[in-house]
Amino acid sequence: MSVPDLDRAPIAVAWETTRACALRCVHCRADAIPRRDPAELTTGEGRALIDAIAGLGARVLVLTGGDPFMRPDVFELIAHGRAAGLHVGLSPSATARADRESLARAVEAGAGTIHLSLDGAVAETHDAFRGVRGSWQRTIDAIRASVELGARVQVATTACRRNASELEALPALLAELGVTVWSLFFLVPVGRGRFDDMLDAPETERVLEWLAALATASPFQVRTICAPQFRRVLIERGVPLGSVYPAVSTDGRGFCFVSHRGEVWPSGFLPLSAGNVREMPLVAIYRSAPLFVALRDPRRLGGRCGACPYARLCGGSRARAFAVTGDPFAEDPACPYRPAAA
Repeated sequence: MSVPDLDRAPIAVAWETTRACALRCVHCRADAIPRRDPAELTTGEGRALIDAIAGLGARVLVLTGGDPFMRPDVFELIAHGRAAGLHVGLSPSATARADRESLARAVEAGAGTIHLSLDGAVAETHDAFRGVRGSWQRTIDAIRASVELGARVQVATTACRRNASELEALPALLAELGVTVWSLFFLVPVGRGRFDDMLDAPETERVLEWLAALATASPFQVRTICAPQFRRVLIERGVPLGSVYPAVSTDGRGFCFVSHRGEVWPSGFLPLSAGNVREMPLVAIYRSAPLFVALRDPRRLGGRCGACPYARLCGGSRARAFAVTGDPFAEDPACPYRPAAA
């Protein structure tokens, strides 16, 4: 399969269908709310957005939140995405709504991937993240049900100081559960995320080095979010990038995010709006908005990222740079690499 021109089409678009969620996660990017926002995109607007995503040339649509199961039209939206030729991923919260019946309806409607979050190897750690006792067991049950239903299951784990000591215990559990992909989200202090919980550069590097070894021996794929320097680590260790990343996508290049109100951001962790789909076509925002164009230009990068030979391949986390410094083009503070030119 050919790789698209990422300046013209993203590989994936995530749509925050709602900010409503019954959980109270301490690190929630969305700073979720108990009830749906009346200003979120309607069913008709959502269907039009999905058509625009397919027309843009994206391959993957991720329906996220909040909790997409808080929208009664979520199964209609899944089916519309599948009919538009997109691979649809659904990212529900592990609440009572994510029961086997709802997961089966989602898969039947066309969800090819079910994304679920697991932030601890034991219940106490995960439930402390989620703010609801019993969330860990519900997550395990939802993973098992999704695997049995034939979905591709992607488990997301937020890597931070709260659970760093448990990360190495998770692969055995994930292998036993039969997941397809493990994505580690390296915490960015946005929403409810705390600066004190973010891994520093040496801590991040140690986790990435461990992941590089795991990537060659694991029965599931290993990926990182908000840690694009994993590509550098893989290259340094001779691991073929194609075995981990089908294409090199970063914030605004190969990926974009649409908020529940239609704002288009480079990613869910980089809350800078480049336009609103209620006012501008998605294709125009992705291809021509000054923010997106600038993020795709490695010459705009500052500090060590600007001098780095991996600037095009990695570029550092623009979301973390913005969260920590207020400048989305600053160097990534979670990367210790010092290029010779810096």
